[in-house]
Amino acid sequence: MSTRPNPGSPFAGPVRAGHELDQAALERYLAGALAGFVPPVEIRQFEGGQSNPTYLLRDAAGREYVLRKKPPGVLLPSAHLIEREYRVMTALRGTDVPVPETRLLCEDATVIGTPFYVMAHVEGRILRDPALPEVTREERPLLYDAMNAAVASIHRVDLAATGLTDYGKTANYLARQVARWTQQYLAARARPIAPMDRLSSWLTEHVPAEEPATLTHGDFRIDNLVFHPTEPRVIAVLDWELSTLGNPLADLAYSCLAYYLPAKRGPLRGLVGVDLEALGIPSQDAFVEAYIRRTGRTAIPDFNFYVAFGLFRVASIVEGVRARAEKGTGSSASGSDIGKMTELLAETGCRVGLL
Repeated sequence: MSTRPNPGSPFAGPVRAGHELDQAALERYLAGALAGFVPPVEIRQFEGGQSNPTYLLRDAAGREYVLRKKPPGVLLPSAHLIEREYRVMTALRGTDVPVPETRLLCEDATVIGTPFYVMAHVEGRILRDPALPEVTREERPLLYDAMNAAVASIHRVDLAATGLTDYGKTANYLARQVARWTQQYLAARARPIAPMDRLSSWLTEHVPAEEPATLTHGDFRIDNLVFHPTEPRVIAVLDWELSTLGNPLADLAYSCLAYYLPAKRGPLRGLVGVDLEALGIPSQDAFVEAYIRRTGRTAIPDFNFYVAFGLFRVASIVEGVRARAEKGTGSSASGSDIGKMTELLAETGCRVGLL
């Protein structure tokens, strides 16, 4: 992430209305809690991130940090759990999973209005369009392979060695997830959405047998990765809010959702309509086969269910984004635009599930 408007990097601009921080209170807290911090601090806000407002901090010594906090306003149950983000990233330091260095967690909401954490700033490329228009044809398959390696590394994490054996319930993961995201959708919706209701019912009735639980990211997609500035490798996986112990195939399918979304400029970009071979982007089958090789599997049954579930979950998330945007508490200026995607996502999920 960078404040400079380089291609492929999000731009940190002025703090948006409703997301202002108490600068004096933040400076007092960081001066006593963050080693090396030198006030005053310059505060900018990243546009990326639809759930938890994210800021770039630059202190008087030129050091840069990233601050993530819960959004203002009344929050949906079990949402915006930045404490879990902090815990898992801290636990993953020293593993094969690339994560930013965590610096501190503040659970005292009186400091700036909500709990927050601070992590190191990672300088690199965030590539928001899965068609990767800003890189060469030769580099595209290498970047997708790096993405594949990153998601596989998450699923290979030794839970005992990292202290994450209690990071989530493992029994009936898929059934619980379908129920959870149905509840989130129902809590956020402002009107009935027929394809969402249809897809929720189908998922409830077609839950496959469970896989052995692993660490899962929960929101693994290309624009939640920081790539090296010049090399085709992932140097940080971001946005761990939805991480838990669960079914790794749900993570894998989620990472493939771009193959089901339209390739057009907008808040959610995909690859439908793109000539993958001409661009050098692997097909979904090739991406899944690479994952199978990396994880020692022989096959992945019921993949359509996992894709349909991923689309349903994204639809539930964007419906929540729409609801917060209507209330003026959304963490991104494009929240209302993303909210318009709910029906498209649900209809696509219905097609994948052959409803």
